[in-house]
Amino acid sequence: MTATLNVIFGPCGAGKTTYAHAFARREKAVAFILDDWMARMFGPDMPEPIEYDWMIERVARCEAQIWSVAAGVLATGTPVILDIGLMRVADRARVREIAEATDLPLQFHFVDAPQEIRRARVAGRNVVRGDSFAIEVSPDMFEFIEGVYEPPEPAELAGAVISVSE
Repeated sequence: MTATLNVIFGPCGAGKTTYAHAFARREKAVAFILDDWMARMFGPDMPEPIEYDWMIERVARCEAQIWSVAAGVLATGTPVILDIGLMRVADRARVREIAEATDLPLQFHFVDAPQEIRRARVAGRNVVRGDSFAIEVSPDMFEFIEGVYEPPEPAELAGAVISVSE
C-alpha cells in the first residue's frame, strides 16, 4: 500500500497549520509543520529583526530533514501532511516533481482566506500564542510574505482540495 503525500499551501494566516492538524487527526496521518521545526530548532537563536538570508538557510535545512523523515513515514504506509510554506509556484512545482519522480500519490490542499481576516488572525496569534503559534509574524514580516506569495492559477488547483474561510 502506497501512502499519500498531502501538501498544504496558501498565504500567510490562511489556516494551513490548523487545517493540517485537523486533517492529521481525521486521517491518522503524520503532519510535518515547517514553522514548528523552525521554532524548535532555531527559535532561541533567531536574530531580531529576522534576517532573510539567515531564515532561508535554516528553512532549507529543516525542509531537507522533514523530507528525510517523511520518506520513512510514507514507506510504512502512513499518509504524510506537509505544511512547509510553498509560497511560490516554483516551490509547489518542485514538490510535484519529487512526488512524480518517486511515484508518490500526491494530493494538494489549498487553504485561503481574505487578506484582512488573515492579517487579523496573525496579529491575534502573536498575542494569544495558542496551539497554532510557532513563530511571531510581525506586521512587516506579514507584508513581506504577502509580496513573496504567488496565488495558484486555476490549472494549478485542478484536483486540489480547496478550503476557503470567510
